[in-house]
Amino acid sequence: MVDASRDEAQLAVRLYNDPSEIRSFEGFVVHMHLAWLYLLHAELTRDQVDFRYWRTHGRTRRIERIDGEPKRWDLATCVRHHWPDGDSPVRANLEFFIALRNKIEHRYAREQQALSAAVGGQSQALLLNYEEELTNSFGVSSSLATRLRFPVFIGSFTDEGERTLRRLRAQLPVQLRTFLAAYDAGLDESVARDPRYDFRLRVLQELAPKDPDALAVQFTRYDDLTEEQRASVEAIGRKGYVVVREQKRSVVGHGLLKPTEAAKAVQDGIPFFFSTALFTKAWKKLRVRPPVGDPHPERTDDKYCLYDERHADYGYTQAYIAKLVRECRSEAGFRALVETAPKDKVSGEWVGPPPLSATPPWRRTRPPEAGADVRHSA
Repeated sequence: MVDASRDEAQLAVRLYNDPSEIRSFEGFVVHMHLAWLYLLHAELTRDQVDFRYWRTHGRTRRIERIDGEPKRWDLATCVRHHWPDGDSPVRANLEFFIALRNKIEHRYAREQQALSAAVGGQSQALLLNYEEELTNSFGVSSSLATRLRFPVFIGSFTDEGERTLRRLRAQLPVQLRTFLAAYDAGLDESVARDPRYDFRLRVLQELAPKDPDALAVQFTRYDDLTEEQRASVEAIGRKGYVVVREQKRSVVGHGLLKPTEAAKAVQDGIPFFFSTALFTKAWKKLRVRPPVGDPHPERTDDKYCLYDERHADYGYTQAYIAKLVRECRSEAGFRALVETAPKDKVSGEWVGPPPLSATPPWRRTRPPEAGADVRHSA
């Protein structure tokens, strides 16, 4: 399911970047819709969630079927299940494209270019959100980063290209312009400005000598700029140019957590205490890394854990934290994974029967059976 999802995403981007395709933008929307659907279905399958539709007939519940096959959740239902918070910018972006697909499918063929220019920021956010969800859920080895490269294009890099794009946007039919304006107006301001809903870039040509270790295109987050740099970028942006200020930085182990940090992150996501000792029990049970002293410490499950040869220690991924939170959020799951009773974070009391080590020695002896001959020694 994950492979099928990635194939759909790659096809969507290939269509988007192909100027010879008449319905390229419609193809992008449809295939990204399928990519997201297959990805969320894969997560639901992995988490053993029943995502079939059921129909009630009196006191009987039956699975809805289409041509004999169970009918499964559509993308809108999956999105509401995965992001119950209605103010999630990722959810807002997905619901925007679900609604847009219903409007543009098999219509507006002549406005494909104008529409792609008008919602280019949302389209980029749709793809970046997909990449983040994919790697968080199924590991960095599933990333599309090496397959989808920054395209070679003109666009707004020339004055005439910018004027052409602006003219295209002005040619959108009234119904589409009304839909776009109404959807944005219905969003909270924090969601509308969030790059996970609408991703926009400001690109600045770099004039410095070429660095052999640098990439042709490097991304700098707005939040990483100083106040002075932000003011400069915003001032240029108001003039209608597209600008980015490039910075060089290299981070080893970015996003990886040490055991203490990882255990705290798990505890923050579940209703029980979760110590580093329990964290150790978990990685041993799940075999995400070799035991201490193993001659091959690098043989980890790279979705969840990576070995740092320089420091001879391990870093744990956000995907692993998410997995432990899923496993340990219930009492039964907690006991199954770490083989001990959980303690409530609020009351500090054991949840369910306490572990044997928490029972006083004089209470551990099983009471004699009825009628047994009980003798006491001196």
